[in-house]
Amino acid sequence: MTGKERDRRITDLGTLKALAHPLRMQLYRALTVARVATASQLAEQVDEAVALVSYHLRKLAEHGLIEEAEPQSGDARERWWQPSSEGLSIRDKDFRDAPEKAAAHLAATRLFHEQRAAMYRRYLDERPTWGSEWNSAAPDNESLLRLTPAELAELSEELLTLARKYDEKGRAAEAAGDTEGRENVALHVYGFPFRA
Repeated sequence: MTGKERDRRITDLGTLKALAHPLRMQLYRALTVARVATASQLAEQVDEAVALVSYHLRKLAEHGLIEEAEPQSGDARERWWQPSSEGLSIRDKDFRDAPEKAAAHLAATRLFHEQRAAMYRRYLDERPTWGSEWNSAAPDNESLLRLTPAELAELSEELLTLARKYDEKGRAAEAAGDTEGRENVALHVYGFPFRA
C-alpha cells in the first residue's frame, strides 16, 4: 500500500452526490484501475468529450476524491490525475439521520449496483474471448445463509480483509515486474437479508 489513506469514508451529502453521478463514477472507477491518467486518456475510455471529462474530474477533485498526480510525460499541457485514497467507504449509517440523506444514499447505491451489474454483463458477453483459464477461475456463486446482523458484519469484514490481501499481493507482484497473465479483476460481494 502507498502512503495514501486506505479507504476514505464518505460521510457528507455533497461528496456522496458528487460521486453518485453516472459519468463521475465511471471516471473514478477508470482512474482507480489506471492509477494515473489524463482527461484525454479517460475521455477515450468512456467515449466522451475531453472538455466534459475535465469538468467532471475537477468536480471529483473539489470533493477530495481525486487529486493531481506527478506528470507522467514531458508535455506540460497535460494534467495528470490519481485517486486520493486507496478506496472509498460509504456506509448506510452515515446517511440515515435525514430523509434527503437517506434518499441520496439509496440513489447512489442503486447507481453503483447498476454499473457493477453492467460490468458483469459485459464480461458475460465477452466471456468467449477470455479463454477457458479465466472462465474457470471466475467465480459465480450464491450462498443462502442464516445469520445475525453481527455475523453478517463479521463475514463482510473477513471477506474485505481477504480481498485486500490479494490486492496487495497482486500489486507487489506487479511492482516486482510480474505482469504475465495479470488482468484487472472486479470482485463484487453483496450480503443482504431477505424473506422467502
